[in-house]
Amino acid sequence: MQQTENLNIEAFDNMPTPGEIHARVPITEAAEKSVVAGRRALEAILDRRDPRLFIVVGPCSIHDPVAGIDYARRLKALADEVADTLCLVMRVYFEKPRTSTGWKGYINDPRLDDSFHIEEGMQKAREFLLAVNEIGLPAGTEALDPISPQYLGDLVAWTAIGARTAESQTHREMASGLSTPVGFKNGTDGSVDAAINAILSASRPHSFLGINSDGRTAVIRTRGNRYGHLVLRGGGDRPNYDTVSVAMAEQALAKAKLPENVVVDCSHANSYKKPELQPLVMHDCVNQIRVGNRSIVGLMIESFIEAGNQPIPDDHAQLKYGRSITDACVDWPTTEQMIREARAALRDLLPQRCR
Repeated sequence: MQQTENLNIEAFDNMPTPGEIHARVPITEAAEKSVVAGRRALEAILDRRDPRLFIVVGPCSIHDPVAGIDYARRLKALADEVADTLCLVMRVYFEKPRTSTGWKGYINDPRLDDSFHIEEGMQKAREFLLAVNEIGLPAGTEALDPISPQYLGDLVAWTAIGARTAESQTHREMASGLSTPVGFKNGTDGSVDAAINAILSASRPHSFLGINSDGRTAVIRTRGNRYGHLVLRGGGDRPNYDTVSVAMAEQALAKAKLPENVVVDCSHANSYKKPELQPLVMHDCVNQIRVGNRSIVGLMIESFIEAGNQPIPDDHAQLKYGRSITDACVDWPTTEQMIREARAALRDLLPQRCR
């Protein structure tokens, strides 16, 4: 008989189970406190029990753990400085969705050379998340691979579902079982319909195939996640952070009988992927809040130590320290200025908005 399966599979390489990776890199008491405190703060903001704004800020992607931890230490100092007004969450993205081809992220290719040592990348990703939480920062990430949360989910405080995957039933089911608040991004065409349907879907219980901590295939049965919210990231060659777009998003959420919780991503199509425009987007959103907006509860910033981005050179020694190898970012001084200005503008106003 002719073979009818695995015709395009070259190999099945063994992967350590989630339990094995957890045993190699166990969560510590300090990290656990950061995770729990971060999740509770975000839930309180989304429930309008905490008047602060949350900001998910950090590199487009993690590729150099040394520079990443350097950034985390800077961000922790800034987070403590603005904590009365803003809740800072470090953006820690290990998986990069690709329209066609390109580097798929630190988990998939930790050596940046297309060698795809995923077993190595998963452990290093967990080590990095542990270090960020031990510094005292909550971490936010994008859930792309539906298996990854079993390896990393206990170290994450906030999760994004991207524009390309918000329509995916697999990702909606996964989000329904995540232990974090989940932000669903609007579609690449700018429409919020798919994201709102995803929030509704993820709020319900689901049953689907996955793996357990022992790496065994299991039927995963979820309770539903009530902390789904909308992330506006622009699309269809235009931004959608303006007052009209935000008002339309509020109306769509209200029609679906969902909380009017909106996060604005200052990057991606909202800034035409030009990092120098991110401060303008953030300033506009802060001004909307100052003149009466009540739905914007969070912002996202792509930020690293150095501005811009760079290609991956054949000689990795030529990589510039603290500069993104995916989307271009604002630099650290700009990040500090953006966040401090937001705090100064909102410090006396946010408690009144919450009341």
